[in-house]
Amino acid sequence: MGEFELIRHYFAAASCARAGEGVALGIGDDCALLELPVGEQLAVSTDTLVEGVHFPGNADPFLLGQRALAVSASDLAAMGATPIGFILALTLPSAEPDWLQAFAAGLDRMAQQCALGLIGGDTTRGPLSLTLTVFGRVPRGQALTRSGAQVGDLLCVGGELGDAAGALPLVLGQCQLPDAIAEPLLARYWTPQPQLDLGVALRGKATAALDISDGLLADCGHIAAASGCALRIELARLPLSAALLAAAGPVAAARHALSGGDDYRLAFTLPPIHLAALQQAGWPICVVGDVVAGSGVQLLNEAGVNIEQPRSGYQHFGKPSD
Repeated sequence: MGEFELIRHYFAAASCARAGEGVALGIGDDCALLELPVGEQLAVSTDTLVEGVHFPGNADPFLLGQRALAVSASDLAAMGATPIGFILALTLPSAEPDWLQAFAAGLDRMAQQCALGLIGGDTTRGPLSLTLTVFGRVPRGQALTRSGAQVGDLLCVGGELGDAAGALPLVLGQCQLPDAIAEPLLARYWTPQPQLDLGVALRGKATAALDISDGLLADCGHIAAASGCALRIELARLPLSAALLAAAGPVAAARHALSGGDDYRLAFTLPPIHLAALQQAGWPICVVGDVVAGSGVQLLNEAGVNIEQPRSGYQHFGKPSD
């Protein structure tokens, strides 16, 4: 099967490849054409997932298709952007019809969940890797960034943390757990749900935001550095799921939440005046700390004492940050 036949058969015919709002021209030409309403800016992000680095070699292609797009769409959520479309650059060792059919189906399902249209891409031969570029739109001046946290803000996250890290031994086949425990953990790893609607709801309210990909400690360090302040995380306030606690116990569960990564929940700083209304509206907001003068990230125990932090934050070309 040639490159263009592969694209036509598995991707151009998918539901997500139909032109939608903001897409003037999609698959079929040398470039896609996007249209933005007056007063809005284009948000763009790219992620690459490599076999053996970001996912195991025996990964289910349907689940991989879902996960690959969800990881990228989460960056749009972190900016408070409304989704428009995405581009897929797919490198394959060979064109296996069953694999491609399942991967395209998983990709299409997540695309429809995220209201993202497939608008172009490329295929080539080589070691399996997936590069996705996502596009969104946000009103001018309302994008959420990492640099606006203010002393006195609350530090919040968009729900329970650590489940994806807790699922990793299951993904790698290193252990087995009862279905009632394993299934919710595996769902959080393979089918993360980008918090796109929450990101939009935080426009004009959150002072800084990002999505948690490398662990709460490491990612909060990015907000602290960009904002010129310190973030305090209270160990006792970490939101941990019943499944994670049952699988790992409280100590390891907290470690997963702090430094495991792959959560793809939003972490953000919020003036206290906005908290009650957002929670009453049903948004899954958990307060885990606050913003203070200083620098870096502080981890506080139940007595409010700053304690040593676990190593955190995966880096491709270096050691984990301390």
